[in-house]
Order: sequence, then C-alpha cells, then structure tokens
Amino acid sequence: MRKRIRLILGIMMGLILTATAQDYKYEAGGGLGIGFYMGDANQSALFHKPGAAFAALLRRTINYRWAIKFDLATAHIKGDTRDFDTRFPGGDFNFSRQLIDLGAQAEFNFFHYGIGYSYLGTKRFSPYLLLGIGFTWVPKKDDGYFNVNIPLGFGLKYKVAPRWNIGLEFSVRKTLGDKLDGWRLSDPVGIDSSAFKNTDWYSLTMFSVTYDFGRKRAICNNDM
Repeated sequence: MRKRIRLILGIMMGLILTATAQDYKYEAGGGLGIGFYMGDANQSALFHKPGAAFAALLRRTINYRWAIKFDLATAHIKGDTRDFDTRFPGGDFNFSRQLIDLGAQAEFNFFHYGIGYSYLGTKRFSPYLLLGIGFTWVPKKDDGYFNVNIPLGFGLKYKVAPRWNIGLEFSVRKTLGDKLDGWRLSDPVGIDSSAFKNTDWYSLTMFSVTYDFGRKRAICNNDM
C-alpha cells in the first residue's frame, strides 16, 4: 500500500515539475495604464495631464533573455500652454486628442526569465529594456496625424504561475513629426524643424497581464 502511495505521489510530483518547467513560444494579453504628452505645450513636466491608456499585446519569446513584443495601444493625451510660463506669438494653445499606437519592440531581460530549469538560472522576475519602431495615428477630421515613432523604455516582468505573467512598463515614444498636438502647435514660433528636432513625444505607463501558449517542445509520457 505504501509503495502504491509513493508511486502515485511520485507521478503527481513529476507531472507538476514537468508543467512548471514547460517553455512556451508566445504570450498574449492586455494592459491598462496612463499616457501623457510632452511637446510645445509641455516641455518639462512628467505625468502632466495624464489620460487613460489601453493595450493589447503579443510577445514572441526567443530565449530566456530576448523577446519581440507587438502591441496595439490607444491613449488620451492633452496639453495647455497656460499651465507653464511658455508664451508663443500666436497666444495660448490647448488640445485634447486620442491617439492609436501600433508597434514592435525588442526586449532584453536582465535575468533568465522563466520558471523551472533552475540549472539554467531562471528567475520568476526580471527587469528589462525595450527599443523598437512603431506608428502613431490620430484619427481626427481636418487635424489628423500619422507618422513613425521610436519607442524606448524599461519594465519589470513577474511570472505568477507557469503560464501567467504580470508586468509594469514605462516607455516614451519620440514621433518623427511635429503635429501630434495639432496644427496650431506644429510651428508656434515660426521656425521649421526637421523630423529629428521636433519636440513631440508621448509616454505610456502600463500594467499588463499575459498568458503563455504554444509549447516549444512536446513532452512524451509514454514511458510512465
């Protein structure tokens, strides 16, 4: 009887360890947080006039250190030159806009991010850096905007269960155009600027939940 109990317990522990150590190719999920703008109407204040932000994301895991993330996000941004000492020849300006962000970023984990495989030094949590490319779209009649953006930032991942992850990420997006805040603020001082010298940025701070799927390798239990 004792042998049978030990056998059953051994099989159960083996199954638990196998599931715990399983690797997956993808993560999918969503996030929510806040977004804010920095530009002509806000040249220095972080998290000024934050708006709600939402995202859907898909992450392709390459190995324990590297991943590629694809995301589709939307955020509300706004600004008002009256909040600061900056004064423009045309007077005071303010705006409120809903943007859509579509992009891809490479992520580098500081630690071997994963669960199980202790001999590889995997950890349930890891800080990471990100850098990528994306597109910003403001679907507004007669004052819309579409251009390329360059996202960069950092975050923290934590694996709460073999297939479940939570994360907190801060990123900034430098746009390659100067009309994110509307045509009235595209050239407020009458000086033309190049794509790399404009002052339009926006930031996203997101909390996310993702689920792993797509096993990297199949486990055969025929020997049990």
